[in-house]
Amino acid sequence: QVQLVESGGGLVQPGGSLRLSCAASGFTLDYYVIGWFRHAPGKEREWVSCISKSDSSTYYVDSVKGRFTISRDNAKNTVYLQMNSLKPEDTAVYYCAARTRYGTSCYVYGMDHWGQGTLVTVSS
Repeated sequence: QVQLVESGGGLVQPGGSLRLSCAASGFTLDYYVIGWFRHAPGKEREWVSCISKSDSSTYYVDSVKGRFTISRDNAKNTVYLQMNSLKPEDTAVYYCAARTRYGTSCYVYGMDHWGQGTLVTVSS
């Protein structure tokens, strides 16, 4: 059974850091495109970052470039999202997702398996 479990969310002050983890079971993460997405109150779920399955290329939405880093630990079958210089507008539930169908696109409707989400709150 394919399962993704996020952890690492919490309350942090503006300018602070958090590292989110996405642990997979039932499949091997490095075979697939993995993405981080977020859903803030009153907004659409949006793509944040993705890591490719082939050469581990990474991609970021403009609003987090230079602040967030996605990485993968194949030995632990886990993908991380290191978030630095956090801003109040980063507050959201963060989800990891895997694309197991054919193709390499990474977007909300292109993913096949989702975790339950972890809440990140950036506030003083």
